[in-house]
Amino acid sequence: MSENTSFSRAWSARERVSAPSKPLSFLEGVAMIVGTNIGAGVLSIAYASSKAGFLSLLFWLVIVGVLTTITMLYVAESTLRTRAHLQLSGLAKRYVGGVGSWLMFLSVCVNSVGALTAYMTGSGKLLHSLLGVSPAVGSLCFFLPAAGVLWLGLKAIGRGEKFISVGMVVMITVLVAATFLKDTTQMRFLLEGDWRYMVPVFNVIAFCFSAQYIVPEMARGFSDKPAQLPKAIMVGMGLTFVLLTVVPLSVISLNGLDAVSDVATISWGKALGEWAFFSANIFALCAMLTSYWGLGGSFLTNIFDKFSLGSDTQSLRRFGVMLLVVVPPFILAYSGMVSFVNALYFAGVFSGVILSIMPILILKGAREKGDITPAWQCADVITHPVLKGVIVLMYILSALYAIVSALGYLPAGW
Repeated sequence: MSENTSFSRAWSARERVSAPSKPLSFLEGVAMIVGTNIGAGVLSIAYASSKAGFLSLLFWLVIVGVLTTITMLYVAESTLRTRAHLQLSGLAKRYVGGVGSWLMFLSVCVNSVGALTAYMTGSGKLLHSLLGVSPAVGSLCFFLPAAGVLWLGLKAIGRGEKFISVGMVVMITVLVAATFLKDTTQMRFLLEGDWRYMVPVFNVIAFCFSAQYIVPEMARGFSDKPAQLPKAIMVGMGLTFVLLTVVPLSVISLNGLDAVSDVATISWGKALGEWAFFSANIFALCAMLTSYWGLGGSFLTNIFDKFSLGSDTQSLRRFGVMLLVVVPPFILAYSGMVSFVNALYFAGVFSGVILSIMPILILKGAREKGDITPAWQCADVITHPVLKGVIVLMYILSALYAIVSALGYLPAGW
């Protein structure tokens, strides 16, 4: 479609209200990917693989990491083909249609609410272990800085992610080194496990690589240098893979599969000593905080985009939408209806299916009806129909497994 068509001009005029006011640096963009991915998932995957074992976990980290990066690049090309700054639900509406838009929006809602609920639960447990306060008070202490930076917007999120992500890498390096120097660490623990339980691990891993949602938000920050977007995605996902691998590797090799807690840093820190207990759980809080900002910010802007609420810098509207984003997860966390790992598991199940199908359809529509032909496009090898079919099939089969195992007909993962 020509850039001068009336359709493109009309759509752009209506949706350009979401344009960014402050750009992101390359490092801030990478940090947004890492910070969003390294949240509650990195704390739960060791426990989620407590029956399947580390090798099953590593297998899925490679497979899901590669497939997720590919679908993120589909979204990246689609955003670069679109003059207006649209979130995922907006891209789905333009290139797939109304049903696709609602499915994508529901996926954003389920994944975000599941994640933010897990962060409320996990932060309460961590601060209870660290400070002795009740879990509800601990969650409230976590909630205040989390919501505060979310209120300040994209640039504050990017800067916060950058500084805390650097700190997390330093803490992880120290903790991993201490683990391998500990005389009780045993590599044989990494070879244990039962392959029959490996399928449920897939869905928790799918949640860990959940940064597809923030690609359009990053595109807003890279609007002055769009070629940096795919590079930031690939670097961020590579760093994510490393961190998601070394944390459960260290936890399992130190404690064994039977002694891993659902929030892994609690058992990890206790095994290394008091200094490590505080360091590991401060890392865990930072991981939850950065992921909260990434997913919470994406959820907020998706609501603005889906319901055409105008600029997300309007204070009164932003405050109202923020209440919708941050209050329900806090209530759910203490309702007794959902556990820490299960919140991530079922969020990964539902959102994984949508995110395996929708980016493929969005890219197809963007190549047919986009406004711009960008300088960067996905390589032919990652857009081959066979690869797309494999992506869709894997996520659909894993969702079917989750449903059947929830009914008790197949083994659960933990």
